[in-house]
Amino acid sequence: QVQLVESGGGLVQPGGSLRLSCAAPGSIFSTVNMGWYRQAAGKQRELVASISSRGTADYADSVKGRFTISRDNAGNTVYLQMSSLKPDDTAVYYCKAFRYGLEYWGKGTLVTVSS
Repeated sequence: QVQLVESGGGLVQPGGSLRLSCAAPGSIFSTVNMGWYRQAAGKQRELVASISSRGTADYADSVKGRFTISRDNAGNTVYLQMSSLKPDDTAVYYCKAFRYGLEYWGKGTLVTVSS
């Protein structure tokens, strides 16, 4: 059973920053693409950002210019640096590892943006 472990969520004021981390097993990390998704209360889960195994990043329009995804292949960790946070960014954030024929999810970490 592959486990992805997210961390870094919490309460932050509007305009603030947070960095999420997701650790994955070293046996697969360098060969998988990684993604961050989020699900707000009453809404569908949506893709926030993804990064390929080779480091190519892509972002949802709603977070472009505010969020940055990166990966540390030596440390088997993917990060999501979130800045200029808005109340609309409040959600449970999930990490996903994927490639053809394979998909693993973390359990999520809650981000709350509120004054």
